[in-house]
Formats: sequence, structure tokens, C-alpha cells
Amino acid sequence: MSTQEVFVQQFARLFHHYQQSLAPAVEEGASAQPDRDSSETRNERNRMMAAARLAILEMETTAGLENDSRRYFATPGEAEWGC
Repeated sequence: MSTQEVFVQQFARLFHHYQQSLAPAVEEGASAQPDRDSSETRNERNRMMAAARLAILEMETTAGLENDSRRYFATPGEAEWGC
């Protein structure tokens, strides 16, 4: 599996997680498909954008933490052994 496929799968998983977390509770009797120009449609679009931003932010943060943890280790062949 390529790194691009891993990125897409991870993004999709996080996006779905945040989209579900940000979605309001579904009320009985509410229409499944809101009108095209309604405030519900705008709210849903805003929730999707927020979910995408949160997913990207989490992926960037996770990548940054991995890079920080690696900087404390010497690259192979450069370790100083104090014996």
C-alpha cells in the first residue's frame, strides 16, 4: 500500500469520525434531505468543512509528534557510546 493510499484512508477515517461527532442528534420526523438553500444545508456544509479541518489538523499534529520523537535518537552509525 502506498503512502498516498494510507493518507487517504487515514483522512477518510478521521473525517468520518469528526463528521459524526459534530452532527446534531437526528430528530424524529425531520426530513433526511434538507432544501438546497436552507440554513440546514449551510450548517451541514459548515460541519463538513470543520470535520475536514479537524482531520487535517490531527494528521499534521500526529506527524509532528512522530518527527519530534525521532530527533532524540541518533541516526544509525552516529551514536556515541560512553564506555
